[in-house]
Amino acid sequence: MAIDLRPSQALRLWHDVTLALVRDGEQDLTARQVAILLTVYLEQPPHTVRGLAAKLGVTKPAITRALDTLGNKKLLSRRRDEADRRNVIVTRTVDGALYVERIGDMVVEMAKVLPR
Repeated sequence: MAIDLRPSQALRLWHDVTLALVRDGEQDLTARQVAILLTVYLEQPPHTVRGLAAKLGVTKPAITRALDTLGNKKLLSRRRDEADRRNVIVTRTVDGALYVERIGDMVVEMAKVLPR
């Protein structure tokens, strides 16, 4: 189902969700961290540091720093790829799944009250 939004409505929705996330005080994530988190939860695995870096167009150290934070918050985890020890596999966590689900719920609720 497609949703038809004007640019001002889309920006209002983005603003409202971002503001709610900052205000909740639980997990204050950067745009890069959110992009990584949503990529891992919305796209089919496996996810590697190298693959995430290529997808986001940033360096592997930038992904590693973001994953350090996301790992400390228990939103994602990492493990060495047993088939190729050079790769680091990024995996989902229960806490991360609940956080992403909560973001989705926020978007749905805030979209319902967008000014028309």
